[in-house]
Amino acid sequence: MNPTNPKNSYDLRPLTILVTGGAGFLGSYVVEKLRERGCEQIFIPRSKDYDLRDKEAVIQMYVDSKPDIVIHLAAVVGGIGANQKYPGRFFYDNAIMGIQLIEQARCFGVGKFVCVGTICAYPKYTPVPFKEDDLWNGYPEETNAPYGLAKKMLLVQLQAYRQQYSFNGIYLLSVNLYGPGDNFDPEFSHVIPAIIKKFVDARRRGENKVIAWGTGEATREFLYVEDAAEGIVLATERYNRPDPVNLGVGQEIRIKDLIYLIKDLSRFEGEVEWDTSKPDGQPRRLLDTRRAQKEFGFKAKTGLKEGLHKTIEWYTAVELQESKVDQ
Repeated sequence: MNPTNPKNSYDLRPLTILVTGGAGFLGSYVVEKLRERGCEQIFIPRSKDYDLRDKEAVIQMYVDSKPDIVIHLAAVVGGIGANQKYPGRFFYDNAIMGIQLIEQARCFGVGKFVCVGTICAYPKYTPVPFKEDDLWNGYPEETNAPYGLAKKMLLVQLQAYRQQYSFNGIYLLSVNLYGPGDNFDPEFSHVIPAIIKKFVDARRRGENKVIAWGTGEATREFLYVEDAAEGIVLATERYNRPDPVNLGVGQEIRIKDLIYLIKDLSRFEGEVEWDTSKPDGQPRRLLDTRRAQKEFGFKAKTGLKEGLHKTIEWYTAVELQESKVDQ
């Protein structure tokens, strides 16, 4: 597989692209973006067919798919509560999946490996905005360190493989994603779907109070899932360097402000009660997004209010349909 123009950019259309997690939340949007570009040979492994923690299953997947490019999105993820409850699982599953996928991609001669990491890999007290060069300047926030470190080891692997084997692997650091199709399971969801579910469900049940975790003073940055998918595909086409690249919006919001914004958009008229016994997590999260714009022209397009409105509409429709089925 060779670049097809002077800018060292890949024409993805004739290539076979394997997307792990391609049937999931982010993956379904990435697959759609690839199809919009004319890609027809997209292989989406399902967990029932290929356990990516198992070496033989990974080998069989590569035998069956014969990919030119791998986009690795599959992950075991969750919010603060899930990270505290399952730190061992979050470390092992994410590390072993990535390590074996990268090693076997090298063995099978895959032309490019695109790995999507996480903002949880950054040190707890990274100067804001987070610059890629600060990635190693401290230990991650404790509640999600096992997950963040497992994903960060894949960056080490890709850089080592580039150095020793000339293996073309790139690494993207994404902020928290949200949007239609997100995981609204209370145990594993991140803050936006968790809060949307609380407000929409409470309004439907006629409740007058919703409990929010922490103090609300921590800040977060959120990237609309369709924008994230576009960034990943642009990097797949145009980026071929060893340095990690942030994918974000470049804007932060206090959790307290976010929750009251979701409350208003959800039309919930009750009160918010803060459970300060619960952790806030990392104090601030905000990415420096200049490298992505410079290297492959990515800039997020969807504003937070617009994205939240679309997500709330989607969840409300799904929740209404499910409640009708239950009746």
